[in-house]
Amino acid sequence: MQENSDTKTRLAIVDLGSNSIRLVIFEGLQRNPRTIFNEKAVIGLGRGLVATGRLNEATVGRAITVLRRYKAVAEGMGAQVFQILATAAVRDAVNGQEFVDAMTRAIPGVSAQVLSGEDEARLSAEGLILGFTSADGILADLGGGSLEVVRLDAGRIEQAASLPLGTIRLNERAEDDVGRARAIVESELARLPWLRQAEGKDLFLVGGTFRALARMHMAQTRYPLHIVHHYAIRREEARDLAGVVMSAPRRSLERMEAAPTKRLNDLPFAAVILRRLLRATGAARVIFSANGLREGWYGRLLPEVEKRRDPLLSAAEELSRLWLRNEEFPAALAAWLAPLGLASSPLDELLLAAAVQLSDIGHRDHPDYRAEQSFLRVLRQSGVGLDHFSRAFLALTVALRYEAELTSAFLAQTRALLDTAAVAKAKTLGAAMRLAFTLSGGVADLLAETSISRGPNELVLQLRPGRGVFAGEAVSRRLDALAAELNLTGLITEA
Repeated sequence: MQENSDTKTRLAIVDLGSNSIRLVIFEGLQRNPRTIFNEKAVIGLGRGLVATGRLNEATVGRAITVLRRYKAVAEGMGAQVFQILATAAVRDAVNGQEFVDAMTRAIPGVSAQVLSGEDEARLSAEGLILGFTSADGILADLGGGSLEVVRLDAGRIEQAASLPLGTIRLNERAEDDVGRARAIVESELARLPWLRQAEGKDLFLVGGTFRALARMHMAQTRYPLHIVHHYAIRREEARDLAGVVMSAPRRSLERMEAAPTKRLNDLPFAAVILRRLLRATGAARVIFSANGLREGWYGRLLPEVEKRRDPLLSAAEELSRLWLRNEEFPAALAAWLAPLGLASSPLDELLLAAAVQLSDIGHRDHPDYRAEQSFLRVLRQSGVGLDHFSRAFLALTVALRYEAELTSAFLAQTRALLDTAAVAKAKTLGAAMRLAFTLSGGVADLLAETSISRGPNELVLQLRPGRGVFAGEAVSRRLDALAAELNLTGLITEA
């Protein structure tokens, strides 16, 4: 298991936007950002900017008060870095620099940077790539004052642009008229002909209002996993969702399940932007991401060795490190499983490696709840690189390793997210790991006294007698269970 370069450093980032100010404190410099504090204050600093060209004077004092609090929180939590990144409202307002000067006077020693539109777009893209290493298509990060758009080619950043299409600004430009907003968005997107290079690819959506749309869709479709990050829907589903939201009267929006009260005014304009992005890009699928600018900033601070690690496997290793009994056992288990040939694709290999890391995370839990606790711990982990299929597969595999019944009510979520073939693979891998732990108790030296191999008709378990392993009833039963999954007959030999 690879050790992280730093698990103690704390880093505080403030995203100073047109509508809200958010503080996030990360702990550690590792492949998967670990958030230990997250607070948002809705200030509306950019409201009225279209009409006046200035930051909202009524909110400037409150914004500085919030920033002063954030600095105190960060210091109290031992953050070694405290960085403020100001985006569209501050960079576009004629009194933006005046605000920055007042802020730095009020909070001595604070580090504040006003991002250009392209810098903001690239940071958002870098944050996305932390969780989607091979992202291919268009990123659209929607804030209150601007829309950042980036073309991604297999995880590489190509063109990047910032458009004055944030939900607050679009509302003001369109004078609260959704029909007028459609024309404005279409005109702005027409400035980016490279959007069409995403035809048939993915449209990645970042930003709070886009995530609100995702939650509404999840509620309406009774989606079994309430995690927006990596939530993917087809083009037609996204188009229909946007069409309903942009045309619904406010009272209808209020009654929609999971509609956020504080974003009701923004939802129709976000829907307009989504609908026009689908038309301009020709994207075949929409994927929502919780990663964006803040994670991009964090990613730039990571050592290169951390950036190169696979995020899914890293997440499994990081979770394993918190619960593992014997650090040497995952490698021993992986070697023991190899002769079974359970991986038939690069994704299978990655998931098998992750499952091995997670195979012992329930040992501290109550035996009656070990399977369920482990299942939930894996399904809901914070790793940014886990799509919903991977979460479901790994959670199911670990639950089955702890002898959960496939018909258990708590497994219903995963059964809805996996196809028959994936469930069969999880059953086989879970049964194999269960046999390995029965033989060894999670001790690498004991597992080394055994080996397993498969032939045309038999699954052969070989034991070295007198070395602490023996063919008891539990071993025989679990060998037979694994053999049945492989359509073989179990056989125990001694050497």
